[in-house]
Amino acid sequence: QVQLVESGGGLVQPGGSLTLSCTAARSAFNINAVNWYRQVPGQERESVALIATSGATEYADSVTGRFTVLRDNAEKKAILQMNNLKPEDTAVYICQILLGASWTVGRGIQVTVSS
Repeated sequence: QVQLVESGGGLVQPGGSLTLSCTAARSAFNINAVNWYRQVPGQERESVALIATSGATEYADSVTGRFTVLRDNAEKKAILQMNNLKPEDTAVYICQILLGASWTVGRGIQVTVSS
């Protein structure tokens, strides 16, 4: 199974921005679809953004207008751009990528929004 290299998390002040990425550098397959989830301890996992195989995107109401999901097949990278971050965006963000016909899941990226 392809392993994903994740990056971009960290601590940011409210109103700030972060860009998360998951890279499948050794995959011979294109990224066909991407799901970004987030998990807060004690809460249900929330889907925040996705790109379908058609290229259509969907966003949770809580992030619409602030987050952008992208896929870059030249670099085999799934990207989540996050702007105007709020304390309630604090979570572990998990990427799920459809490489060819197989789904691969990242281990999670911690994002903390706090002053």
